[in-house]
Amino acid sequence: MKGILNEIRFFKSHEHNMKVLLLTNLIYGFVLPVVEIFAGAYVMRDTNDPAMVAYYQLAMYVGVVFTSMVNGFFLKFLNVKTLYSAGILVSGVSLAGMMNIQGLGLVGLGLAGFSLGAASGFFWTNRYLLALYNTNDENRNYYFGLESFFFSVASITVPLIIGAFIGGMSGVEILGFLFDVSMSYKVVTIGVFFLTLLACAVLWKGQFVMPKEIKFLHIHFHVLWRKMLLLASLKGMVQGFLVTAPAILVMKFVGDEGALGLIQGISGAITAIMVYVLGRIARPQDRKWIFFGSVWVFFIGTLANGILFSAVGVIMFVLCKVIFQPLFDLAYFPVMMRTIDVVAKLENRNEYTYIMSHEVGLFIGRASGLLLFIALAYCISEDFALKYALVIVSALQILAYPLSNNITKQSNLLAKQNGYEEK
Repeated sequence: MKGILNEIRFFKSHEHNMKVLLLTNLIYGFVLPVVEIFAGAYVMRDTNDPAMVAYYQLAMYVGVVFTSMVNGFFLKFLNVKTLYSAGILVSGVSLAGMMNIQGLGLVGLGLAGFSLGAASGFFWTNRYLLALYNTNDENRNYYFGLESFFFSVASITVPLIIGAFIGGMSGVEILGFLFDVSMSYKVVTIGVFFLTLLACAVLWKGQFVMPKEIKFLHIHFHVLWRKMLLLASLKGMVQGFLVTAPAILVMKFVGDEGALGLIQGISGAITAIMVYVLGRIARPQDRKWIFFGSVWVFFIGTLANGILFSAVGVIMFVLCKVIFQPLFDLAYFPVMMRTIDVVAKLENRNEYTYIMSHEVGLFIGRASGLLLFIALAYCISEDFALKYALVIVSALQILAYPLSNNITKQSNLLAKQNGYEEK
């Protein structure tokens, strides 16, 4: 109990805006698993086609890039809190819209994915911007460690609760409504919308500054930022699979959404504690080791899935995936923001320039990974794609370790040479 009280006091010792952001993300963390996991499972159930799930995901990422650009123009006359709140709210609304589409055809699936991606674009770009302005390189390990702790806890509890709800309510009639899987999803979506309202209410307690009103569209960048965009592409290449592959593989080999929630929960509990402790004690120079461990854990998981391609292999993959994702993000986001700090000063540009172009880098990786999966699924077979596409992208992900190490060294060198001080 004393240790918990000490951690609460440490949290309270930080800036007001940083605490507001973390509390907002704590609440929204209980929405993300629904958007990231169960939306994919819903599409898989409706279409019974893994390639269509990948297509839906690709449409979603097109929406992210589109709104990240539109967001830059909106920032000139709308408060960043308004745009961040819009992203939170629209994610719930667009999810509800997808659940009400009767028969997800190619056009409907594309529109559903694009609209959910559009909401995500407003959410993630403004989230990055607020985190960049309200943290510094010394406290970002703690910030992203605590945030990853929230998301990891949510990834345990939400799938378990929703999986149990979907399974337990099947065939039950309440007030004349017969609950099937589709009806259960709609009830879940209503709950998601109320959570988004609560997250917005907390966000508005913050006093956030607006970004500078200068040009944010650029094509040419310093070599350091081009390296960061390459790292973003490597991250994006895996990211698409992290959303679609677990749902597809679990439903193919293990069972339904309830099984998906149980498997995620087993490794998520350990990971949640691990990322919090690492975020609390790790120094900026320790990020390279977190990178190193995370990419190899993920590679081992994909290799187990590719070799075994069975329920055991899927369980091993999902366990490794749940460990990999928060650990990788714990190291990745502070490196990204440190690089933005340095390059924005070096090139005298608006920080949003780099946040928007970072989304483009992520999209290139996401599109490459998902198109690889679709090509393998249609040209060879779905099983071949599920086996080997993951192995290929996880092997490429190993390159993130030396690349991030180089980016960190060059960022520190440029900051020292130009006399840049931490905020």
